[in-house]
Amino acid sequence: MLVILAAFAVVSLAVVPLAAWFGSRVFYVAALLPLVGFVHALVQAPAVAAGRIPFETYEWIGPLGVEISMRMDTLSWVMTLVVAGVGALVLIYCATYFRGKGAGRGRFAGELLGFAGTMYGLVLTDDIIMLVIFWEITSVLSYLLIGHYFTRAASRRAALQSLLTTTLGGLVMFVGAVILAVQAGTNSISGILAAPPTGALTAAAIVCLLVGAFSKSAIFPFHFWLPGAMAAPTPVSAYLHAAAMVKAGIYLLARFAPAFGDIEPWRPLVVSLGVFTMLLGGFQALRETDLKRLLAYGTVSQLGFITTVIGYGARDTALAGLALLLAHSLFKAALFLVVGIIDRQLSTRDIDELSGLGRQAPTLAVVSIVSIASMAGVPPLLGFVAKESALGAMIDEAVAGEPWGWVALVGIVAGSALTAAYGLRFIWGAFWTKRAKGGAPRPRTEWPDPPLDFIASPLVLAALTAAGGFAAPALDRAIAPYADTAPGEHGAHLALWHGLEPALALSALSIAVGIAVFWLSRRFGVPRQRRLLRLHASDVYYLVTREIDRFAVLITRAIQRGSLPTYVALAFGVLVAAEATVLVAHGDWEVNLVAWHDPAQPIAAGAMIVAGIVAVRARKRFTGVVLVSVTGLGMVTLFALSGAPDLAVTQVLVETVTLVAFTLVLRRIPSRMGSHHGTSTPVLRALVGAAVGVTMALVAVLAASARVAEPVSTAWTEMAYEIGHGKNVVNVALVDLRGWDTMGELSVLVLAATGVASLVFVTARNDRLAQARRSVRRRTTIRERMRFRRTPLVETQDGIRMQDAGNSGAPRAWLLAGSSMSAASRSMILEVVVRILFHTIIVISIYLLFAGHNLPGGGFAGGLVAGLALVMRYVAGGRYELGIAAPTDAGYMLGAGMAISVVTAVAPMLAGLDPLTRAVWEADLPLVGHVEFVSSTFFDIGVYLVVVGLVLDVLRSLGGEVDRQIVEDGGRRFQPAADGYSAGTPSENASAVITEPVAVQRPAEGGAR
Repeated sequence: MLVILAAFAVVSLAVVPLAAWFGSRVFYVAALLPLVGFVHALVQAPAVAAGRIPFETYEWIGPLGVEISMRMDTLSWVMTLVVAGVGALVLIYCATYFRGKGAGRGRFAGELLGFAGTMYGLVLTDDIIMLVIFWEITSVLSYLLIGHYFTRAASRRAALQSLLTTTLGGLVMFVGAVILAVQAGTNSISGILAAPPTGALTAAAIVCLLVGAFSKSAIFPFHFWLPGAMAAPTPVSAYLHAAAMVKAGIYLLARFAPAFGDIEPWRPLVVSLGVFTMLLGGFQALRETDLKRLLAYGTVSQLGFITTVIGYGARDTALAGLALLLAHSLFKAALFLVVGIIDRQLSTRDIDELSGLGRQAPTLAVVSIVSIASMAGVPPLLGFVAKESALGAMIDEAVAGEPWGWVALVGIVAGSALTAAYGLRFIWGAFWTKRAKGGAPRPRTEWPDPPLDFIASPLVLAALTAAGGFAAPALDRAIAPYADTAPGEHGAHLALWHGLEPALALSALSIAVGIAVFWLSRRFGVPRQRRLLRLHASDVYYLVTREIDRFAVLITRAIQRGSLPTYVALAFGVLVAAEATVLVAHGDWEVNLVAWHDPAQPIAAGAMIVAGIVAVRARKRFTGVVLVSVTGLGMVTLFALSGAPDLAVTQVLVETVTLVAFTLVLRRIPSRMGSHHGTSTPVLRALVGAAVGVTMALVAVLAASARVAEPVSTAWTEMAYEIGHGKNVVNVALVDLRGWDTMGELSVLVLAATGVASLVFVTARNDRLAQARRSVRRRTTIRERMRFRRTPLVETQDGIRMQDAGNSGAPRAWLLAGSSMSAASRSMILEVVVRILFHTIIVISIYLLFAGHNLPGGGFAGGLVAGLALVMRYVAGGRYELGIAAPTDAGYMLGAGMAISVVTAVAPMLAGLDPLTRAVWEADLPLVGHVEFVSSTFFDIGVYLVVVGLVLDVLRSLGGEVDRQIVEDGGRRFQPAADGYSAGTPSENASAVITEPVAVQRPAEGGAR
């Protein structure tokens, strides 16, 4: 079972590209897997019947007790046959339905097969948390399937309505599932049902479960989404809305009704809402002229019927309810498929436009008549057996004095009459010869015969419906073990003939009344315009969604104003309010601190305070940035004095890189903060800042004073060596003991780099710096490289090349792209220093990478050092020098680093170990001695590459791309004025440093930008 479930996940993805080769035949390929699941369930039938319940499990989230467990008892066995069998027939049907419709076939096949697999997991899982997970996946996949025609507004609207309604119910159901799991002390559904908990919390959990079941099975007041979902392709309606998705709620009721049916308020809610839904859907079906919507409201009515019976919670009702579920899946899927054939052949489903199809399409007419007769309860069909059993069970409950038995009995009889009426309306509307007002027959609708394989699936379903009545004894033996789990006497059984009894009379009465209702509706008509209820459930849905949208607009208008101070103030305000609430509520404060451990600590703290105050008063942006960096460097001092060299090294590198990034940004904004760029609320900002500072200081002081137990950090040194095989506690923690945290931080770095690049490279990444690197690598001789150092680069529409003439006398550059710098931007001393130190710094960064497991350093620190080396090349030689120095594109480096880290983390799982389990290789080498290599070093290499990629991306976006934009703007920059901007040259702007070649030609119009 687990293998089949995994196969569903894999094959549903594989069929998407296969559609390009197989065309519509890809649905035959997709149908093989549900067919395998169907055959596997049939093979398990003897074991299930004998009580040897197949069970498989795989531990997924051990600490929470969540397992991917599969358990095939009688109920799950029947549901598996329905889900897999009908799913295979619908996929076979799709091969003809989508023939000639190339767009989206593969996507639809993958989504429908994925939905079948999810339903397969849902009906077999024995873990209540996994049940909820599968439940919500069906909602997402149904959203995609209903919205398959995404260019149509009606499809998008119906898909969203279905998603919101069923997902909301699923979330409420999740609360109930968690309560039940906690109350029972287990996530196992079979364990919960074996010893069901009681009490007020259990009653609340029951209500939550019922909300989920009602929303998924379209029970009032959640019934409105199902008719709207008819905007989906017909195969979706035949599978999701007849046999699979809506049956998920029925399955949930069937699973929990035997244990909780007698607990309030289960039965009152199930019976009252089920009966009302049956009557409401049946009457509305009589008003519809669209065959598909008629079936949709008929489905709503039948779901109310099944809910009432199978959710009642008695032994005989459970037997009848499971038979009803099976019968409904067969006849309703067949009817939807018939409507799909009519719609595909005639491009219409309107009753008023169809006439005389019965004689032209006798096979479809017979299939429809058999299915409608089964739905109405006409013998000798399966629907009759199930309906008579349901009536007999409710009669017994009513006679026994159960008031809800009387309510269910009366409602079922009335609803069955409506069922017969709208069933006749379907046959009349689809196949009968209509007559005009004068009595003359209407011209018959010309019918093009469909392919035989198009009719095969509904024909099989109708045949099973017809055979099911005669197979009632075998069906009784198959599903009786489920019914026996519910309380009550084991008296009723399924049979085609029980003799002349009250149930048979009531069944015949409902059919006769239904015929009369249909005749009266044809004679006098049914009002189609007036509403049955003044307020529809759909009105409530649209009212709620509309008010949510309005509230969202109101909040967005008030908060999302494009004002950075507003955003910062809100974030800080929430922080202060939350922390202050906790501090005040606690009340019992205890301060136990030492002022300092080293006399240098208060000196560093004082310098940080002074720098912070001066930074607030600074009028130049660059001055403020430098002063803020002083506070960071003060932290370096504090770390170093506290015996944390790793943190000190990392902090100083981070501060340096941050200072460079700020400097690059400052080139594009005024250097001074004039009154135009100041604040109109300095007092408010000061109060917010003071509040944040005081709050965080109190939190730090109280947190440090609240420790009452031995800190875990005292054991980290030993753990790092024994578990992580490293002496550097910080590095071992990052790449081994808490590697998952680092994985999340790496993803944040990748997102940050992508975000920065996206803001600067507005349309595409076309800085073409890699061309400069490739241009230099092709020059292999010393003479050519010397010539390149004397020749500026020229950027043309075709790429980057050397300027050929007029440059033979250019001064020699110590860097490859140095000669392309303008004289005003070049520094010969800086070029020499960078030329001498670059490779040394790279070697140091690699040393820090590999030494970090036992000494200060690591991938993060090493990556920052390598990034600073690239910063030196950029500052000294410009953006072309950066392109020459960088080994590859920043995106590739980010992706490679993330991939290496992920592979290192998950590779141990292939050997059955936990993620991030380290491997150690030891050897005694000549001259070197004993050497140890830990696999977490590979993780550190990934960190190194991600950090280098981040710095490179920042340099290419905020550095090189901004340089290019400045040159394209004609070299003009913003000159700081007292209260605003004024145009000026770069040399006039004190905050501008342009490291851009002057010999750059702008690409021709229409070229790459």
